[in-house]
Order: sequence, then C-alpha cells, then structure tokens
Amino acid sequence: MSKLKTIESAYQAAKERYAELGVDTDAAVERLGGIAISLHCWQGDDVGGFEGGPGASGGGIMATGSYPGKARTADELRADLDKAMSLIPGPQRLNLHAMYAETDGSVDRNELGPEHFTGWIDWARANGMGMDFNPTYFGHPKADSGLTLSHADDGIRRFWIEHGICCRRIAAAVGKALGSPCVNNLWIPDGYKDIPADRKAPRARLRKSLDEIYAQPMDKSLILDAVESKLFGIGSESYVVGSHEFYLGYALAKRLLLTLDTGHYHPTEVVSDKLSAVLEFVDEVLLHISRGVRWDSDHVVILSDELVEIAKELVRGDYLGRVHIGLDFFDASIHRIAAWVIGTRCMGKALLIALLEPTERLRAAELTSDFTTRLAMLEELKTLPFGAVWDYYCLKQDVPVGADWLAEVRQYEADVTRKRD
Repeated sequence: MSKLKTIESAYQAAKERYAELGVDTDAAVERLGGIAISLHCWQGDDVGGFEGGPGASGGGIMATGSYPGKARTADELRADLDKAMSLIPGPQRLNLHAMYAETDGSVDRNELGPEHFTGWIDWARANGMGMDFNPTYFGHPKADSGLTLSHADDGIRRFWIEHGICCRRIAAAVGKALGSPCVNNLWIPDGYKDIPADRKAPRARLRKSLDEIYAQPMDKSLILDAVESKLFGIGSESYVVGSHEFYLGYALAKRLLLTLDTGHYHPTEVVSDKLSAVLEFVDEVLLHISRGVRWDSDHVVILSDELVEIAKELVRGDYLGRVHIGLDFFDASIHRIAAWVIGTRCMGKALLIALLEPTERLRAAELTSDFTTRLAMLEELKTLPFGAVWDYYCLKQDVPVGADWLAEVRQYEADVTRKRD
C-alpha cells in the first residue's frame, strides 16, 4: 500500500473512532486550517536584529548555543522563514521586532518609520500573510541600566516613549498595507537585580510613559495594542516594574490586549488557568507560546501537557476569535529552522487535540455532577488516534507528513545555511 493510501486509510479508521463520541474529524480539520499562528522572526538569528551594531542582548534576552548557519541579513532571514513555512501546515503570520528594521545604521529607534520595514511588508504581502510587531526595548545603549520607560532620567525615558510612539505608527501602517490588524506588543525589561528601596516610583513613571505612548487613538482595524508582563529576568531577579498585576490593571483601564507569555510566570503557575479568568474582563488576549525550563529560558515548544491544556481552553471557552497565538522561543543549540517547524507544528497538534474533544458531552457530564464519565472520557481520549488525523491534515495542507520535513531541513542546511559560516 502506498504512503498516501496508508494515511487516508488510517484517517478513515480514526474518523470512525471519533464519530463514536460525536466528533466530526472533517470539521476539526477544516477549523484548524483557519487558525493562524504568528512565527517570531527572532528564532532565525538568535535575537540579533539588523541595526548594524552588536547583537542584541541584555534585559533577560539571551539565546544560548552556537549551531552554525544563523541568518546574517534580512534576506537570509526571510529565506529561512520561507523554508520553515513550507513545512508547517495551516496559515501563518510573521511576528517582527523593531530591531529588524532595514536601515543604513544611521536611524535610531526613536526615528523609525514604516519605510524602514518595506522589505518585510512586501515579503508578507507576497506570501499572503499578516504581520505583528514589537517595539525593541533591549539591546541598546539606552537600555544598559536595565530601565527604559520607568527610568528616572527624563531624557532616557523620553527616547523610549518616542520609540513606542514610532512603533505604533509602524504597526498601523503594516496593518493597512496588509489588510489585517497588526498586533503591536509592548514588553520592557525594566527591573532590579537586588531588592529595591522604592517599588512605587518606577511603576508610576511606567504608567505615565505608557499614557503618552497610547495617547493617540488608532483604528483597531489596523492595530491592536498589547502589553506584556514578566515575573523576572536576568538582571531583574528581585523586582520587575511591569508585573502581571500592573499590566492586567493597565490593560483593563485602557482596553488593551493583555499578553500572556507561557514562560513569564512561576513554574507552578499555568497560563491555561489564567485564560478564562482574564477573558472575563479583557476583550482580547495575545499568547506568546514558549517553554520555560525552571525560568524564562525560551526553549523550543513541545507537545507538553500545558500546551494541550492551553489549546483545550481556547476551544472549550470559544476563545479562538479573541486570542491571538504567537510563538516566542529562541534556541541556538539546534538548527533554527527545525526549531520553528517543531514548535509551530506542536502548537497545531495541540489545537487539533482540543478540536477533537467531544466538548458538549464533557460539559453535560460535568453539569450533572457525573464526574466519573468526565474522567473516563478524558482518559480514553488520550489514546484515540489523533495522530492519524494530524497526518491527514498535513497531507491536505500539502506539507510533509510525520518527520519527513526533517530531510528537507537537512538538505537546506547542506545547500544554504552551512555555507554561511
């Protein structure tokens, strides 16, 4: 039997098994094909950017490892993204940081404009995809102290306020050019390594800075503003100005998106439990899907229990229309394109597992306090053949099935990335 017939035969068998629980696999596959995942550009060059200076680092941002062949130019990075996206099923977006501007090195971050991202916009348009954006508040001399928007120095704070304003204009221009709202996510590294004497003043300054950045109303059909918290980072182990509580309050007050990064909380906290809580009060959420190992170390996303629980919450709560899914990891210890492919495909697999749940039957059992049926069904679902459905989905999306994509990455490595070093 050919591989094609094997995949189709396995899918038909899986379809019958799921139908016994009232699950329509065809509908699940179709719905999954409409969920976009935003690929983060910074996996491809170890969070370096193309500003002409030294590679970005600091403020809790650090790629580890020295795998050969990282992208050195915007064209190389776009080519690597093209290759990664050709191996990933379903629609994608691009998540771009301001430090990936294409300039001659003479434009500082408080002077950036849409014209410095024309290459990225043209590339995204050619690929029929939308783009998301991020101001870059690290890897710059004016961020060396570990403080930006909360800095006590008026001049430094003004520089970063202007950067935030510039980035909102860029994001709006991106949204207009591509016909899809651009999610503009603000994260800063501000904090102290040791115990601060004043926790209040930096937060007051941050609030004032944010008020200036978001003072100008913008068309939400072009730009969606988001704010992102963090528990701690390198150099901010004792105090982070933009904590979860701070940004939750600010997002509520200003009707902004709240960003939940899966690596930005205590190891015993889970984002899956936060979704239904915050979405009772905020209109929309941006997810940054990462994998912290004991700290926010941004490991490549795998099909973990928590990733599956996050996906289940999105489906069970009917939140897919209110949650934007982006990736956020960087690992220079393995092939960078492979990291993109592994992480994004795992996010897709988690969503498929969630879409293959008999949600209404589980909810009905719970409402009648039939916890026995609920537990039994949840455990039986774990061994149902979702992999056969995933393989069929990849086949329908015309991307490699199973681990076949790895051979293409290895060939690209031999032909392209190994020749860069």
